[in-house]
Amino acid sequence: MTEENDTARQKTVRALYAAYIDGRKDIAAAMLTEDFTFSSPRDDHIDRDAYFARCWPTPPPFERMEIEYLGLAGDEAVVRYRAVKRDGGAFRNIETLRFRGEKLAAVEVYFGRDG
Repeated sequence: MTEENDTARQKTVRALYAAYIDGRKDIAAAMLTEDFTFSSPRDDHIDRDAYFARCWPTPPPFERMEIEYLGLAGDEAVVRYRAVKRDGGAFRNIETLRFRGEKLAAVEVYFGRDG
C-alpha cells in the first residue's frame, strides 16, 4: 500500500464520519460496497439497508465526532473517536473499517465508555 493510498483512505474514513454528522446517507452510500456489513454489540453483520435504517437516525443525534486516533494497515483502518451528542452527552468508541479497493466493505464497532 502506498502512502498515496493511505492518504485517500484516511480521507474516505474522515468523510464517512462527516457524512454521518450531517445525515448525508447519499454520500456515505457511495463509499460502501454493495455487500457492505455492519457489526456492533447490538448488530450482527447487518446489510447496507439495515445499517442505514438502524444507525442513521433523523435528525442526526451527534453534534460532532472527534477522531482521536486513525491508523491504517493494509486494507483495514482503526478509528477511536469521541462522539458528542446534541443533548450534551458524550462517549468514546473504537471501530475497525475494512476496505475492498477504494470502498468500505465492513465496519465493526466496539462500544467504549462515557466521556
